[in-house]
Amino acid sequence: MKKLLGISALLLPMLLSTAHAETEQQQKMTTCNKEATGLKGEERKAFMKSCLSKPKISEAQQAQRDKMTACNAQAKDKKGDERKAFMSTCLKGN
Repeated sequence: MKKLLGISALLLPMLLSTAHAETEQQQKMTTCNKEATGLKGEERKAFMKSCLSKPKISEAQQAQRDKMTACNAQAKDKKGDERKAFMSTCLKGN
């Protein structure tokens, strides 16, 4: 009986972490399905494969990506050193 309890105590954390990982994967699948609305056939299949293979990013990483996208949109008419200077200033938030 003690062996069974010992084994159970060792396996429980592994079972819980597996359940947690499945939950994250299920959330990712739900998100990707929403983003794939309107796609069909091979196009949808390719999108889902790409979407599901992307690593999860943090809120800070997403904020940096959003900032980069906004700065790029504002800098579309700039080139060379002018663009570099603008992007540097924009990304620093000044």
